[in-house]
Amino acid sequence: MDIAATETFETPNGLRFPRNPDFIDRRTERALKSEGYEDKETRAVIQLLRRDDRVLELGSGIGYMSTLMARRRPLEAIETYEANPRLLPFIRQVHALNDRSEIEARNAVLSDGGGDAVPFYIRRDFLASSLCREDDPDTIEEVVQVPQMDIQEVTARLKPTFLVCDIEGAEASLLPAADLSHLRAAVVELHPQWIGQAGVQAVFDAFHRAGLTYFPKVSHAKVVCFKKGF
Repeated sequence: MDIAATETFETPNGLRFPRNPDFIDRRTERALKSEGYEDKETRAVIQLLRRDDRVLELGSGIGYMSTLMARRRPLEAIETYEANPRLLPFIRQVHALNDRSEIEARNAVLSDGGGDAVPFYIRRDFLASSLCREDDPDTIEEVVQVPQMDIQEVTARLKPTFLVCDIEGAEASLLPAADLSHLRAAVVELHPQWIGQAGVQAVFDAFHRAGLTYFPKVSHAKVVCFKKGF
């Protein structure tokens, strides 16, 4: 890939992105240029992320948040997991454009215990792609098989101190199964329209069991933050 020849644009916070309408439409580009893209998550992450954190990101999106975090602080480690295989080449291109070779981007579904590959439903709006067929089944364009990895093996090896999670409803089952004990802070986008009250409660309970408390100062609506020691 010839990075130098790639047509790009830059955000106000200095992140570079390929101008590729397959992944970034005009609306998304405008949001990125106006600092309106993932603005609630961005504000929370900027306030909570610390130097030398070990970061685990669940749901890479277009590579925005992982790039932002790696540029914002010198991190001890950062790994990002994305279930949609179509996104991985673009995410890695974003990392390369921003000289972020330290970010480890992997195509996998993290689950309790791992196991065989699972179906992943790619939708017209790729950010709405998910493991659940029942969520807007008429918008599904393709079904692909994605490898699973055991969330416990990942957390045991990485020992993350900071978590960012946006996984389209899978948070309700995955986070209660994960070892969150190493975390000092987390930023999670909830999807109550899919996980309901029970799912939201399961997420809060998982963090509370790990010694993290809801941190309202930087939480906003569905973007909830948890922290130790405040």
